[in-house]
Order: sequence, then structure tokens, then C-alpha cells
Amino acid sequence: MAQRRLRNRIPHLSAGTERDDMSDPAQIDPTLLGALLGQGSVTPMAVPPARLLLVDDEPVMRHSLQRLFAKHDYLIESVGSGQAAIERLDQQQFDLMLLDLHLADMHGLDVLRHAKRRGIDLLTIVVSGDNEIDSAIGALRQGAYGFLRKPAEPDELLAGVTNALALQRERRENERMRDRLAQSERLYRYLVEQSPDFIYTLDQEGRFNFVNQRVESLLGYRREDLIGKHYSVLVHPEDLARARHVLDERRTGDRASRNVELRLRGRTPEDSHHFEVNLVTLSVNAFGVYSQDGEAGQREFVGTYGIARDISERRKAEAMAAFHALYDRVTELPNRELFHDRLEFALIQSRRQRAPLAVMLIDLDRFKWVNDSLGHLVGDDLLRVVAQRIAGCLDGSDTLARLDADEFALLSPHIPDAAAAKALAKRILGVLGAPCEVGGHEVFLTASIGIAMSPEDGNDAQKLMRNADVALHYVKQGGKNNYARYASRMPDLSSVKHGQQAELRRAVRKGELVLYYQPQVDANNGDIVGVEALMRWQHPRDGLRGAGDIFPLAEEIGLVCQLSDWLLETACADLRAWLDRGLARISMAVNISPHYLDQDDFVERVLAAVTRHGLAPESLKLEITEGIAIRNVDDAAGKLSRLAAAGVRLAIDDFGTGYSSLAYLQMLPLHTLKIDKAFVNEIHDDSQRVPVVQAIIALARGLGLEVVGEGVEREEQARFLLRNGCHIIQGFLYHRPQPAAAVAALLAAQAHQAQQA
Repeated sequence: MAQRRLRNRIPHLSAGTERDDMSDPAQIDPTLLGALLGQGSVTPMAVPPARLLLVDDEPVMRHSLQRLFAKHDYLIESVGSGQAAIERLDQQQFDLMLLDLHLADMHGLDVLRHAKRRGIDLLTIVVSGDNEIDSAIGALRQGAYGFLRKPAEPDELLAGVTNALALQRERRENERMRDRLAQSERLYRYLVEQSPDFIYTLDQEGRFNFVNQRVESLLGYRREDLIGKHYSVLVHPEDLARARHVLDERRTGDRASRNVELRLRGRTPEDSHHFEVNLVTLSVNAFGVYSQDGEAGQREFVGTYGIARDISERRKAEAMAAFHALYDRVTELPNRELFHDRLEFALIQSRRQRAPLAVMLIDLDRFKWVNDSLGHLVGDDLLRVVAQRIAGCLDGSDTLARLDADEFALLSPHIPDAAAAKALAKRILGVLGAPCEVGGHEVFLTASIGIAMSPEDGNDAQKLMRNADVALHYVKQGGKNNYARYASRMPDLSSVKHGQQAELRRAVRKGELVLYYQPQVDANNGDIVGVEALMRWQHPRDGLRGAGDIFPLAEEIGLVCQLSDWLLETACADLRAWLDRGLARISMAVNISPHYLDQDDFVERVLAAVTRHGLAPESLKLEITEGIAIRNVDDAAGKLSRLAAAGVRLAIDDFGTGYSSLAYLQMLPLHTLKIDKAFVNEIHDDSQRVPVVQAIIALARGLGLEVVGEGVEREEQARFLLRNGCHIIQGFLYHRPQPAAAVAALLAAQAHQAQQA
């Protein structure tokens, strides 16, 4: 009976060594990690045949037992000594050992002790002819699974081995499951701790009982600073009411609060953030947020689990986008859309209260000259000064807006009468007339102001703005630097426009149009490698006007093609004259109007001008805007392809400001991309990142196109472009637009320097 009890005894299995609970990803099994992340699966392992080791010094016994177990698909090896058994255990993994105690060279317990000392994972059944109970007890104490006395019945021996192996498999599977669970917990902790989100749990009273380490970088608090503290210590005071609704959330599933925005306070003001909080209260079968009352069968709320994602940067970007939709980027004044909204509202109030209001349009005289001669950066600084000076004349109810490049609008809803409006306009002219120091230059500025009063000059926004514009043009035609209130005797806007159109026709007839050229420079050596032809209007009254004053009027009166022919002819003639003087062979860039490109004989006109002046086609570069490409892309592509085949080079001007599509870049036979000055202006430091500029350069390089940076006014802009792969530079930093004779002098000086080198 004692021996049977010993044989049936199954020792208690150890749970194994407790593992250190770390969140180190290096300790996570890659197979398990892949399974948990959806990249693999943990499948049950196929069970291989059990491997047995028979240790007995009787050859007959070894032979008979080998035959017995081989019939039942066991892999069995046999040895005849204890030393041989020890060697095999060190060399090979076995599932079970059948061990005789009385061996020729050592006692069987010595073999057991060796296996135990080495931590070898196998079960041992002692099969011995020793009838002493002490031998059985000693074997079990050394870790033997069971004890059978020789001669054992085959069925009894097979049953013992089968039961032992079943226990072995179960134990090993349990260990694998524990390992997987431990790995899973480490992975979960790692993901929680490394999450970019602030993850936390609250108890029933709203006190933190867990926060991940993200709270330290987001809000500046250590974990121990928050554990046990109420959530209100983090919530912005204005958001506490919403926080009570969200953070005391007890609902589960789809009814729980999601994507609710809260402002959380950091340890210092710099640590404050906006958060989008996803709160879920979980049931017991998930995270134990609810506990189950065994007697009453009721669930008890035990806490809240939440994830807070920092959306501060997104909120800033959205606020900036919303601001720029209604405000001017340069002056930060309301734009045209916001001004009209306020004007409509003010008119409603004016009619209701039967009170007057005034609208003024303020146009800066000769502002284009500032832009063209001193650069756009100085021009922007001047606009900001103008905005500040005008704002200093206003009260809190007035609205000052920037409508256009040099045009401002003023709404004064509480003006008492026309005399007060004129006094305000006079005061504005006075502050604008004071000298202004911008960009190291002293600038003297004047302005023209048109005034319209409601209800006398119009009772709706459109009519008031139109009449204020009529008064403005009346002032400008009368010599500028003055103000006037609208009067019915003034010519209306269409008459003013008609006069401008007539002036342009006269300018074409009298030869008032001229070409200026802005050099394009290789920043590697400072050499001029090309020029861009720019049309100017030598106006007898207003002085030099830019193309922006010419082509809009030309489009209205059908002069675009005539002016484009003249521009192309003059540019080719000047280039021929430079070549005839032996000056450097450079490229001539000419801007092409969409209307000119639409002409059926456009290709013939261009090639005729090139041939007429004996120029190499590749010396002419036609610049088109992105808008041309989408007017009629098939027609444009066909014409431009014919020119490219003849050798004429093609460029996209102001790239990135219009319909920037890779599709048309591949359809058109382009050679050059020009980076618009609006993007170049964003470069303030030659070591900063300007993703749009860098992306355009990389795109051009990838398409095998030359890239030109225009509007370059500062050294750091040139250095940035050169370092990023754009070495052709156009801008005031090197040269301003100048007449053909001045460009010829520059080229001659360049040739002389080259000879001296």
C-alpha cells in the first residue's frame, strides 16, 4: 500500500521564477509582439513524439523495454551506466527518464541529483528491484515523479509513463501561457508608457490612481505629484463644468464621452495645453472599472479610464487658419470679407437708429514705387506702419481693413456728420504725411481718401463702396494727397476706368511703354546668366508704373496680344544688340499672357521673332503661370511642345501659388521652375527648415528641371537656396530691374572682370 501511494503521488508543480515586470521592448518576444500588433499569430505548437531515456545496467531489461516503448511511438534511448546517463542528459533534452537505482558505477540517486543541480527539465520514474521504502522516499525527495518495483507489469509501466508525460505537457503548456501573459503585460505596459497620449485612471471620487509617464513631458508634473490628487488640479477653471460632465463619466460603450475638448493646466504657463479627451468607463470583463456585487448581482462603479491627446498645435493651426481667412497677413487688419460683414451689420444698425455712418477708401500714393525700388520687405514694413498710424486716429467702434496691396477701407459707424468724417480724413492724411523710417530708408508717404456717407450717398454696402471709390479716383485724378466726399457730379467708376483705358491706348501710341530687365545670377560665382523682361509704363503724370497697371487694362480693351508682340520683339532685339557687342550669351525670360498663348498662331509669332533677330532658340525662355496650364491644358501642351522641339525653353513662374499639379508638370515640356517670392519671404535663417521651398527644389531635381529663386532680398535667403540646390537667384539682393543700357553695362563689366581673372 505504501508503495502504491508513493507510485500515485504527483508532486506540486512550482509556478516558476517570478519575472521582473519591465516595459523594456527588448524583453518582448517578437512572435508575440507581431501577434498582438496584427502581424502574426500565436498558434498551438504541434506535439512531437516524447523522448525517453532508459538507464539500466541489465542488457536484457534495456532490450525488452526498448521494444515495448518503440511499439507505442516513443523515441527511446538506453544507456547501461550512470556516467553515460549524465553525459546524455547534458547533451540531449529528454521528456522522461526511466531510472534504475542500483547501477554498476554509481547510485541512481546520483543521476537524479545531477539533473536537479543542472536544472534539467524532465520527469523521472524510478524502476528498481529495491524493496526498501527508504529508497523510494529518497528518490521522491530528489525529484522523482514516481516509483515502480521490478519486475513491473508492461501495462502499469506504460500507464505510468503516459500519465507522467501528460502532466509534463500540461505543465509546459501552462508555463508557455504564463510566459505569453507576462510578455503581453510587458507589451501593454510598454505601449501605455510610451504612448504619445496622456493615459490615466480615476477612482470613484475623481482622484488619480494611475497616470502614464507622458504627463511629465506634457504638463511638467511627476507621477507622484498627481497620484491621489483630484482631477480639478489640472483643469482650466473655465472648463471645470465641462470636466465634471466628462471626467465623472459613468457610461460605457457608444454612450461614453468621446472627443471632448478640455484645457489642462501645466505646472507652469508654458506647459498649458489643449486636449481632446476620450473617456470610456469599462465593465468588469474588460478592465474592472465596475465591480460585481455577488449577493445583489449589481455592478458598482469603481472609477474612470481616460486618454487625453494633446491637440494644442492643431488648435493653434486652426486658429491661425481662421484668422487668415478674415484678416490680412501683413497688417493683421480685417480683410475685404470681414469688412463687408461689419459694414452690412453697421448699416442695419444705422437704419434702425436713423444715424449716419461713413465709409472711407484710403489709397497710398506711389506705393508701387516703394515696392519696386526698395523691395517688398520694406513695402510690408511700410504697410504695417500705415496701419498703426491710421488706427491711432480711430476709436474703438471703427473698423480699419486692408482691401488690396495699397488700399485700405475705414468704417466709422458712430460718425456724427460729414464734417466729422472730413476732419477724420484730414487727421489721417496728417499722420501719414510724417516721415517714416523703414528698412534703413526714410520714406515720405501721401494718400488719397474717398468718403461716402450713409444714407445720403447710399443705403447699401455695394453702393457706398462704389461711391467711395468714385470719390477716391476723383482725388487721385486731381493730384492725390487729399480727400473728398462723394458728389453726384463726380465721374463714376466706369468713367474713371474708361479714362485709364484711354491713357493706355495713348501710351502705346506715343511709345510710353518700356522694358526693364532684372538679371538672374549664378550664386556660385555672381555671374549674370539670364534676365527677365519686365514691362513698364512711363506715365507722364504718375511716373513709372508696373505691369500690374498695364495688363489688366490691356485685357479689358483687347490690347494684350499687341503688347505681347511688342514685348517679345523688343526683348529679342535687345538680346541681339548685347550679343552683337560681344557680351555674354545669356537667356532672355519673357512672361507669356494666357490670351497670347490662346492665339492660333502663337507658335509662329514666337519663332518668327527669334528668327528675325538671328537668335538661338534656346536663348529664349518663355515663362507661363500655373493658371495657363488648366485653361486648356491639351492646347497649351501642344503649342509648348512645338516650341520646345524647336529649342525654346519653358518655365513655370510663381510655382506653388496656383494650381500646383504634378499631372501638368509631366504633360508640359518644362525646363525650369521658379520659386515664388511669397515662399522665399518665409526664409528668415539660412539654417531653418522651409518645407515648401525644399519640396519645390526636390521636385524640380527629381523631374530634371532647373530651379530659380525669385524675390531674393537677403543674404540668408540666398545662402539657404544655394545650400538646398537652387543656385540661380533673381532679386534685389543682386540686381534691381533696370533699362537695357544698364544691363549692357553690367554685362560689359562682367566680361572685363573675366578677362582680368
